Amino acid sequence: MNPVLAFVVVMLVWTAADWVAKKTKSLLSSLFVASIIFLVGFMTGLFPSTLLQDSSLLGLAGVVVGFIIVHLGTVISIDDFKKQWKTLLIGIATVVGIGILLVVATLIFGTGMPRVNDYGELVATGRDFMIAGIGALSGGTISVLMVQEAALGAGLTTVAAFPVLIAALQGLIGFPLTSIILRREAARLKEDYRAGHIAVPADEEAAAESKGMLPDFLRTTPGTLFCVGIVVLVSIWINNITGGTLNTFVVALIFGITLRATGVFKPSVLSGIDAYGLMMLAILIMVFGPLATLRPADLLALAWPLVLVFVFGVIGIAAFSAGVGKLLGYSVPMSIAIGLTSLYGFPGTMILSQEAARGAGETPEEVAAIEGQILPKMIVAGFSTVTITSVVVTGIIASGIGG
Repeated sequence: MNPVLAFVVVMLVWTAADWVAKKTKSLLSSLFVASIIFLVGFMTGLFPSTLLQDSSLLGLAGVVVGFIIVHLGTVISIDDFKKQWKTLLIGIATVVGIGILLVVATLIFGTGMPRVNDYGELVATGRDFMIAGIGALSGGTISVLMVQEAALGAGLTTVAAFPVLIAALQGLIGFPLTSIILRREAARLKEDYRAGHIAVPADEEAAAESKGMLPDFLRTTPGTLFCVGIVVLVSIWINNITGGTLNTFVVALIFGITLRATGVFKPSVLSGIDAYGLMMLAILIMVFGPLATLRPADLLALAWPLVLVFVFGVIGIAAFSAGVGKLLGYSVPMSIAIGLTSLYGFPGTMILSQEAARGAGETPEEVAAIEGQILPKMIVAGFSTVTITSVVVTGIIASGIGG
């Protein structure tokens, strides 16, 4: 497809999704609406499978996602990050919950024994799909690749395709569920704000640090992008020398937090530069990339394992996140929303938080107060589930595929 036409089509889809989200006050999130449009478009052939690549936004997203992660680190103060240790524990409990419930599902519906067919090929068992499901449902791209590598190494191509389908579909499950739950939490927080129990996040620190320590010539759009780009390159280097133990995005987030805390970067370092809006649109398109690979035959062939993974996985998320969150003093809706971040991670964590705050708040102050309570938790939750815990767990269990 012509690159300009592809870009225009993608912008049309996102405009329509954003319009629906505003009209429904985020009951239908823009991410969910856009996912449905893209899914229908790709599966019916209305959109070519290369639409997102042709728009050049996927290529841009691959470059700038690290920039946005650094930016997020400068949005959250180091004090806010310290306060999120409870969120980290809930995220860890969520991944454990997914694992336990999928093991239960496998025990109920049969694990099967490794066996060889008449052609000497290893046949996948319920246990193989269970392991693949745990890694894919709780994690992002890295976990999916780890599962695929293990499955292909065992000669199980069907199991290798399974996590790709989960990755393509989990946003369709996670976005609406999280949107509904965060709306409840936002409504509760609005009442707390009106009762004087929470306040708009203090902006004195932001005012004092508004310019940061960068010299004037580096506060321009290219200067800011240059400085943030250096941070991303260092994060990639650390990821490479540690063999991925210290993930690029986790390191970038830590750098962002540190550089804001030390005053080198201003709060929300990318805000106000000309390129920020396009960069955000580009990384949002990454969410929809896997949908282009889906075919009706793929869904039919693996429909039963997919249903089991999502049903039992979501039950595990809800039960374990709500239980641990309640013990730690979080509300049930906030706890479950934290757990559901395992289904999509960033940037969904940011977009859904902002939409929930805008849907509930009736004044700029209410929106800011609600977002100040939800956004830090959701951002930390996404990294604790998708980027950290799931990678560790998948690394441990992936070798069991085909065993």
